[in-house]
Amino acid sequence: MRISTRMIYDQGSSQLNTLQGALNRTQMQLSANRRNLTPADDPIASARALEVTQSQSINTQFVTNRSNAKNFLSQEDLALASTTSLIADVKDLVLQAGNPSLKDVDRDTLAKELEGRLTDLMGIANTADGAGGYLFSGYKSTTQPFSQTPTGATYVGDQGQRELQVGSARYLATSDSGATVFENNLTGNGKFTTAAATANFTRGGSGVISGGTVTDPSALTGHKYSIDFKVTGTGTTAVTTYTVTDATLGQTVPNPAVPVPYKAGDAITFDGQQVNIAGVPADQDSFTLAPSAKESLFTTVKNLIGVLRQPGSGDAGQARLTNGLNAAHNILDTAYDNVLSVRADVGSRMKELDYLGSAGDDLDIQYATTLSDLQDLDMVKAISTFSQQQVTLQAAQKSFTSISGLSLFNYIS
Repeated sequence: MRISTRMIYDQGSSQLNTLQGALNRTQMQLSANRRNLTPADDPIASARALEVTQSQSINTQFVTNRSNAKNFLSQEDLALASTTSLIADVKDLVLQAGNPSLKDVDRDTLAKELEGRLTDLMGIANTADGAGGYLFSGYKSTTQPFSQTPTGATYVGDQGQRELQVGSARYLATSDSGATVFENNLTGNGKFTTAAATANFTRGGSGVISGGTVTDPSALTGHKYSIDFKVTGTGTTAVTTYTVTDATLGQTVPNPAVPVPYKAGDAITFDGQQVNIAGVPADQDSFTLAPSAKESLFTTVKNLIGVLRQPGSGDAGQARLTNGLNAAHNILDTAYDNVLSVRADVGSRMKELDYLGSAGDDLDIQYATTLSDLQDLDMVKAISTFSQQQVTLQAAQKSFTSISGLSLFNYIS
């Protein structure tokens, strides 16, 4: 076979270019520490790596969302902790106000202190979230949730809970509405509430009604009732009786009316409810029972301030004060428990974020491992291949130099 000089040069240069290209590719793999430099190197692995990279990016975004969620919830937890401390302070002031040795001027001082607590409570309820909005305004994040009114405060937010996606299939509430925290307080014992008629004080009655208990939930009617007293005779011969009336139906309980002799402290039971009345009710004094309703914490504190500023001298004044303080104390207990319940829910959400964060870290490790299997270079194997290709190229270059230099003219002298 005849081998021309041109064929030697063409084949030699082609082979050298191939070897040089393979060496350069291996060198680029070593520099980048990647097995696949372009999708064409391994289309299946490249496509899979793209999917894993996208999932890894989404998981990274969830990390950011969880961090933001924890920040919002931590702020809310601090606000709720301040609220429980404030309610506890108000309850202490209620106990102080019940001291019969205090004068009206002393109770007025306590009322002024309560006004300061009311201002503090307004500040807590309007706490900013650090992102240009408010913690307790629901979906209306940029609207200040509460504004002060003569009767307490009005809520202008909504009932929504802002959420963040903190996992592939988990949306977590990062806020609670102001209505849930500050206005979800049932009056009385949660089923019904008791009160003394305002005119009792003007008649000189000193009756004090308890908060009451439920004796038979199945017998509750949800109606309004009044307990009306009648005093016949005077002095030591006076006889006090009472009649219970279902104000919703407009009939006595039982019907027809049977006046019951009154004895201070004895239980008064009807329609699954029981109350106790102490003191000395005057003729025509009246006490009411009504189904429990939700009352704003701001309204409770505002009403309490009004109670403290009413004259509390004499038996009738002390009775009015005690009735008012008892009603406020019952609602404050409910409000305290409600805030604790919301705070416990916030704590459970923060705990869930910790679990989701741990799971997210594990998932990130898994993604990194998968990407490493798809893309990373076997350094030992690559270095060995690089050395082999380098030696091969050098040998090819030397052999090409030797072969291309052969000529018969070298042997003609």
